[in-house]
Amino acid sequence: MAMVRKCAAEAIGTFALVFAGTGAVVADRVSGGQVTHVGVAITWGLVVMAMAYALGDVSGAHLNPAVTLGFWLSKRLPGRCVGTYVLSQAAGAFAASGLLRVIFGDVAFLGATLPAGSWWQSFVLEIVLTAGLMFVILCVSTGPKEVGVMAGIAVGGVVGLEAMFAGPICGASMNPIRSMAPAVVSGHLDFLWIYLSAPVIGAAAAVPCWAVTRGAGAGAHDQEVLND
Repeated sequence: MAMVRKCAAEAIGTFALVFAGTGAVVADRVSGGQVTHVGVAITWGLVVMAMAYALGDVSGAHLNPAVTLGFWLSKRLPGRCVGTYVLSQAAGAFAASGLLRVIFGDVAFLGATLPAGSWWQSFVLEIVLTAGLMFVILCVSTGPKEVGVMAGIAVGGVVGLEAMFAGPICGASMNPIRSMAPAVVSGHLDFLWIYLSAPVIGAAAAVPCWAVTRGAGAGAHDQEVLND
């Protein structure tokens, strides 16, 4: 039952993330720009913060396969949980994009991420952005969970900050499933490979940075084994 609750939390949280975040992009297009880029960035930050506080003590509120991978690489999440977490995140993301398609149609590619410039520019940006996000998450989390008074604010703040300055260039995805769901549902798969690979590389790169700043045994004292 514990794993069922965790998977439900990941599915619900990722649904909220994609529905609100990409929904803000769609609403901005439908309203003729009334949401604004700043409003979209704030929406991403706030929904991440809300889900971290609502679900952080259940599943960790990863809401992102790259984050789940980062926790596993840091030895703070058992390998048996990775697949179920990712599948749950995918279910929530695709449900959100599907619902947005029903409500609005194929507006703004349902919030899919696309490079504004060259592919390599967005590729490098996504790596760096995800590495920064993963580093903060590892530093403020306990075991595989984002819990604590300031964890939600810190993680949501990083997402909002990075979306604010990098969103117009690369989309500031930092999340493979957040990019995959709207791209697949809208049928616009151009450059999707960037947003599937770069966040994974960035999350992996953050792990040794976290370890060297926190010490070789950084996760040893708070490693938590999730029960099925």
